[in-house]
Amino acid sequence: MIAQATGFQVTDELRDTMRQWRTRFAVFGAVGVLATVAGLFLVSPNQFYRSWLWSYLFVVGLAAGSLAWLMVQYLTGGAWGVIIRRPAEAAARTLPLVLLLFIPIFIGIRNLYPWSHSDLVRADEFLRHKQPYLNVPFFTIRALIYLGGWCFLSWFFNRWSAIEDREGGQTPRRKMGALAGPGLIFFGLAVTFMATDWVLSIDPRWYSTMYGLLMIAGQALSSMAFLIAVIVFLAAHKPMVDVVTPRHLHDLGKLMFALVMLWAYFSFSQFLIIWAGNLPEEIPWYLVRLHGGWQWVGLAIVIGHFALPFALLLSRDLKRNFKLLRNIALFVLLMRVVDIYWEVAPDFLKGSFGLSWMDFTAVLGLVGIWLAYFLRQLEKRPLLPLHDPHLSEALEHGRE
Repeated sequence: MIAQATGFQVTDELRDTMRQWRTRFAVFGAVGVLATVAGLFLVSPNQFYRSWLWSYLFVVGLAAGSLAWLMVQYLTGGAWGVIIRRPAEAAARTLPLVLLLFIPIFIGIRNLYPWSHSDLVRADEFLRHKQPYLNVPFFTIRALIYLGGWCFLSWFFNRWSAIEDREGGQTPRRKMGALAGPGLIFFGLAVTFMATDWVLSIDPRWYSTMYGLLMIAGQALSSMAFLIAVIVFLAAHKPMVDVVTPRHLHDLGKLMFALVMLWAYFSFSQFLIIWAGNLPEEIPWYLVRLHGGWQWVGLAIVIGHFALPFALLLSRDLKRNFKLLRNIALFVLLMRVVDIYWEVAPDFLKGSFGLSWMDFTAVLGLVGIWLAYFLRQLEKRPLLPLHDPHLSEALEHGRE
């Protein structure tokens, strides 16, 4: 009934609000990127590429993680997925922008990765052993496969979602469901290899068989927290104010709660296995991060990334409170930024704690530009899929 009355189109009031936020994000993004680019020429090219890399990893998690949630929804169904489907589709449509934002990392490979220097490789037997995998051409090809594959999946699901809106029928759902399973397999493999290429190879002597899973859990948590924040924003305006119920938020809050625990489980498992093994090729990664001031960042992550969200999300009432759940989601996103920085920066700083102003401007710039583009994509389509087979269930969810 609501669908017939409104079509779930973005109202003029909501469009104006989104445009105001889009303008703010675009300004913040432009200022951040310009300041960071100025640092490239005036301060330190090395610092520019380092700041860009870890900030880029956070943005990739928002876009690729949202694409993964789309595919999960096509496989499992349910009212929870209908509510977040359009924000997830909009986030997935930002992946071409994410591909373009990879260009500075490609340009700065020699500033980021020691294996890209032929003289170092010739002088180090360990690097020579890894050269068939860790070399610039193959690194670039793999990056294009990850990003290009995600862009293709985003195009495919958004195309058939638009066809479903226009024509209905079972064909679009059948096609999207058929690709969702293989797409999730590709996503898992791509994120695992991406984590190896873009993060672990900063220190090519260190390895972890758990790190790919940790990156997947981190991206899932980042994107779910982001989608919750977006849904709460939309729920304050028509037409979503008449759609989203506390029960919808409760379902999404439970997912975020589970992901907080999953991330903590993978993090502790990696730490325990490496610490118990006490092998010289594994333990230095944690030694660097547990000394020189980094231990306090690690403690903040334990408390802010796990203990505090875990304790708060135990509450059923809190997960049904729009404002409180939004605030927790935003706090989780902040801690995701801190966690990614803690994983990447110490390898460049050789154990000594330090922050550059470019670390702030880079994340401000990339996130600002990405959010502005995301909002532009979000306003293009109805806020709910008009012919989703679970739409009626989603509309009645929590109203009985």
